[in-house]
Amino acid sequence: MPVETFIEVRNPATGAVTGQVPAATADEVAAKVAELRLYQAEWEAIGAEGRKRWLLTLQDWLIDNTDRIADIVQSETGKPRVDALIDASFAVDLLGYYARRAGGFLADEHPSPHSPLARVKRLTTVYRPYPVVGVITPWNFPLAMPALDVVPALAAGAAVLLKPSEVTPLSALELARGWAEIGAPPVFAVLTGAAETGAAVVDSVDYVQFTGSTRTGRAIATACARRLLPYSLELGGKDPAIVLADADLDRAAYGIAFGGLFNAGQVCISVERVYVEAPVYDEFVAKLTAHVRELRQGADGRESRYDVGALANEAQRRIVSDHVEDALAKGARALTGGRSTEVGTFYEPTVLVDVDHGMSCMTEETFGPTLPVMKVADETEAVALANDSIYGLSASVWTGDRARGERIARQLNAGAVNINDVFANLFSFALPMGGWQQSGIGARWGGAAGVRKYCRQQAITTPILPTQRKELFWFPYNTTKLALAMAAMRAAGARGLRRIGVRDVFDTVGGKGK
Repeated sequence: MPVETFIEVRNPATGAVTGQVPAATADEVAAKVAELRLYQAEWEAIGAEGRKRWLLTLQDWLIDNTDRIADIVQSETGKPRVDALIDASFAVDLLGYYARRAGGFLADEHPSPHSPLARVKRLTTVYRPYPVVGVITPWNFPLAMPALDVVPALAAGAAVLLKPSEVTPLSALELARGWAEIGAPPVFAVLTGAAETGAAVVDSVDYVQFTGSTRTGRAIATACARRLLPYSLELGGKDPAIVLADADLDRAAYGIAFGGLFNAGQVCISVERVYVEAPVYDEFVAKLTAHVRELRQGADGRESRYDVGALANEAQRRIVSDHVEDALAKGARALTGGRSTEVGTFYEPTVLVDVDHGMSCMTEETFGPTLPVMKVADETEAVALANDSIYGLSASVWTGDRARGERIARQLNAGAVNINDVFANLFSFALPMGGWQQSGIGARWGGAAGVRKYCRQQAITTPILPTQRKELFWFPYNTTKLALAMAAMRAAGARGLRRIGVRDVFDTVGGKGK
């Protein structure tokens, strides 16, 4: 028998081993998907109201176990206590939204026929879930990231197989433990492992939702294309912030510092580059730097003492360090930070100035606690530089004129733009969250679209009037009746004199006919 392989999980803040998990094989993945299929039909059959009961019971369980979950999140991420508590709270909020609304979102729709001729049929659009959805998540929010997609997929009636990052698998396993503990139907499972396990998920499920790097996203898209498998990808980002001369600079400095340094900058929609109009550049940089210097960095216990925690692993710390060193070597200055600490994977919150687009910190995803700030002449230059990127996930505009903010927002190549705020779209489930360009394909949430994405649309037509033995278009053709039907179609859909050219139709189908 093959020897089971285990993956060691460490706290990046201390280096301490906090657990180990098995690496599931391709055979184990296939077997689990087959098992989930056995129970999915019943899960779909209980309807949105039946699923609502289980989802809200899971919500209760998360509330009752928030402290324990935060302990686990901290143990594998090194997050500050407040950040760790956010994971469970976010999942609670999302469960309430989709559990209570899925019934309406998934209800049959009866669109109006496009033509009076079509009103002899009742038209119905039905939403039927994909049997098994595979969700593959990254390490930055080990409970919240799975919840983003597991919750709406379950609400849609699909069974879900979750493959969390091998860096932070413990929180996902705790979520699965909660699902089992409340006695819910066995339609949600977690299998741990590295890239090979993720590839096996893609090879086995009916729909793939992936969040992670652009490089891995391309590989998943290729694998899905071979199977003609539907998928949705949220990938990398390099989110810009534009600070205009009429902005509230205090709010902008506080907001951009939070947007760039929350979770040590390890957020898909982190602020990763800042463009400031020249008249307020010096004042803004001074305010931002002073605020960043105030931040406390360290490893929390159950009491909240720190604002910024550790990076997820040594590989991520190296990326951040490389970007900062590249910038400094090319003429940038670090007004604060710019160094790794001596313990764990901490990297000091860093403000960089004198930067440009020849530096990796302005063009490549950093995913760390850095804020490079660049002076621009005006909003035209700011928009041009913000759009000078292969990514397009999110952006923010800081201005005292809301109309100006909206005008600029509509010029930015990004899936979401927050005006005088950061992350606001992340907490607005009624809005779609999706990336443009190399930041992804598809979107999550967007109200009804958030559950419908996990469904196949089925069209059903039902006769309204008594049916005849034979329709006008059926064999054998009666050209007279056929011509009348085609003339009616032309009259209903065409324009001008062409719509009443009945004789042309008769000539086309062969004159008088039979």
